[in-house]
Amino acid sequence: MAAGLVGTLALTACSGGSGDGDGSSSAPSTSTAPSGAASSPDASGASADIQGSWITTVGGKVVALVINGKQAGSFETGGAVCNGTAGAENGMQMIHLTCADGSENRTTGMVDSVDGTTLKVTWSGKTGQETYTKADGGKLPSGLPTALTR
Repeated sequence: MAAGLVGTLALTACSGGSGDGDGSSSAPSTSTAPSGAASSPDASGASADIQGSWITTVGGKVVALVINGKQAGSFETGGAVCNGTAGAENGMQMIHLTCADGSENRTTGMVDSVDGTTLKVTWSGKTGQETYTKADGGKLPSGLPTALTR
């Protein structure tokens, strides 16, 4: 389970920019726009504070939330894969996702707070508030459950 998430994070981490590099253009590529992404009229890009890869665990499953510019995606181990947008709307940071399996657990989220290591999002519906931990450089944060050996 963790290996699949690490692979997903490694792929998504490649699209983010940390400012390090060879001085080439840091403009994000538009060729990676998710297909079928939810649209938010009058939304601008997400603030720099919420950019990056975020991880939480819910019911023994790992949930990754990735935000890159106006693009957002959510991946749940053994569950939904969702994509959409993130950005400012009416003075709030909002996330709008559409899930491939029709799941509506994480379709509209409002960012309640964010700091260098923690992101709190309140999702509409039964999911409610979730607290995510920053996954810097595509690495999993400490304290996540590990696979059990038999």
